[in-house]
Amino acid sequence: MTKSAKNGVLFFSSIILFYCLPSCREQQGNTVAASEKKYSIYILGKDGKEFIMETNTLDSGLLYPEKTGAKLDEKEIDRELVVRDGFYYLLNRKKNSFIKYKEAEQAIVEVASTPLENFSIDNYYWLNKDTLLLTGLNRTDYSQVKYAIIKTDDMKVLTIGDLAIPRPFGKYTSISTGFVELRNKQLFLGYTYHQKLSSYDYTTSDTTYLALFNYPQMTKIRIDKDVRSTYPGGTNMVQPYSFNDEKGNYYFMTCPGIALGNRADLPTGIFRINAGEDTLDKNYFFNISASVIRNHAYGIWYLGGNQAIIRAERKDLFKGLSDHYSTAHFEFYLIDLSSGKVLKKLELPLDKGTRRACIIVSGNTAYIAVNSTKEGNYIWLYNIKTGALKKGLQLTGDTDFIMRIDKIQK
Repeated sequence: MTKSAKNGVLFFSSIILFYCLPSCREQQGNTVAASEKKYSIYILGKDGKEFIMETNTLDSGLLYPEKTGAKLDEKEIDRELVVRDGFYYLLNRKKNSFIKYKEAEQAIVEVASTPLENFSIDNYYWLNKDTLLLTGLNRTDYSQVKYAIIKTDDMKVLTIGDLAIPRPFGKYTSISTGFVELRNKQLFLGYTYHQKLSSYDYTTSDTTYLALFNYPQMTKIRIDKDVRSTYPGGTNMVQPYSFNDEKGNYYFMTCPGIALGNRADLPTGIFRINAGEDTLDKNYFFNISASVIRNHAYGIWYLGGNQAIIRAERKDLFKGLSDHYSTAHFEFYLIDLSSGKVLKKLELPLDKGTRRACIIVSGNTAYIAVNSTKEGNYIWLYNIKTGALKKGLQLTGDTDFIMRIDKIQK
């Protein structure tokens, strides 16, 4: 249910409405050079302006988005983008097109596009270097799960269609897909259903659904259910919720907190699909809300060696959804996936911004973007081997929120 909209609360997404944008390569046969910078930073400015900046280092320095950033057209661009190999990809809902962009001379330039009508993206998955699988919903009523496969070198839709997932039933009025994974020519897709409570409020089923399809035929094999938690994953163009470890085990986080599932009575948890298996591991469930964290969490980043960082809310510091994005209340925790234990809270300032792509793992360093009300906006460097933390690049000037950081080159 990818419904994030600027300056407003979407029907199914959280209220945090800040966005970013894309890059490009070839248009009408003319080669457009991809960006060769290493990192991209998406900024929401203090006056509501939005910027993308590219840099070769996050380790130190000072950047002003109003001086060196590419200013974005907020009517054309939002933060739900895919960044890969020097280009940015975005669904422009007004134009009903999936567009490829690049940064050039402090501007975001459209390189190529392809029509993509009645499509709302929830998740993306790279089938190979230049073939992108998008999954999401129809935009008319968000009740039909859809997919599209796009060749990104020339921006051609290879195939588009519906997935045989039951539409909402009974009291449920819509659906959301939360993660996609392909292994052994089988496509896994997590989803759940939602009930509309009012024009601006909804809740979620108590069930996580896991659908399995043959690939590339997209024929349904079966659908499994699990009631240990709900809202599996989330819009991974906004924040990551899943990963594979070194052994091929697949992990995903559920998000029943008020900013996504709005089923706060259920725990945030981590599920696992073991390597070589096609069902959920019924013996594995990392209950985040029952740990020392005792809160809900959004976003997970794998460090390697069975360890990951999660970003957890502090429910004692915010009043509700209305101030969830603007109040600094998020904490970062190091967890051990094999033992199901919380190892420690990282000694970082309280962070603000409900859902963000705010961590990049590179070698032995985790770069963590923190929006601190008291200490400013910094990229912090966490040494995975030693546990040491230090400040890196500072984003200042017109910076209000660092909404996402991305590796430009994969």
